[in-house]
Amino acid sequence: MKAFATLLSLGLLAACSQQPDTAADNTHGSMAHDAMMTPAASDSQATRGYKQSMADMMTKAPPYSGDADVDFMQQMRVHHVAAVAMARTELAHGRDAEARALAQAVIDAQQKEIGQIDAWLRQRTPTRR
Repeated sequence: MKAFATLLSLGLLAACSQQPDTAADNTHGSMAHDAMMTPAASDSQATRGYKQSMADMMTKAPPYSGDADVDFMQQMRVHHVAAVAMARTELAHGRDAEARALAQAVIDAQQKEIGQIDAWLRQRTPTRR
């Protein structure tokens, strides 16, 4: 299950990081992206929670440093925090036992990895954490 959660996390990170090639595509992509993350009056509490976790991931990521290792760790940390928020939303609002079990597994695994990332970043970038 940990491998599945890791693959799911990496897939989500890749999907969120794709950039359109043209200005026209960028405008369309930006509008679709904003709509995906902006809560609507008709959204359920769960949908608002999921949208907020995605918005936080996209807006709270630190700027790239140019160091591949540091950038990976910093961006992955933001991604993991978003995954934990999404999983907590599932636990708060979901009813399916299998989905809730996966949500708890995601929380457990991602929090452990966040700790590993924080320790790594403290060793290499002491002023950042």
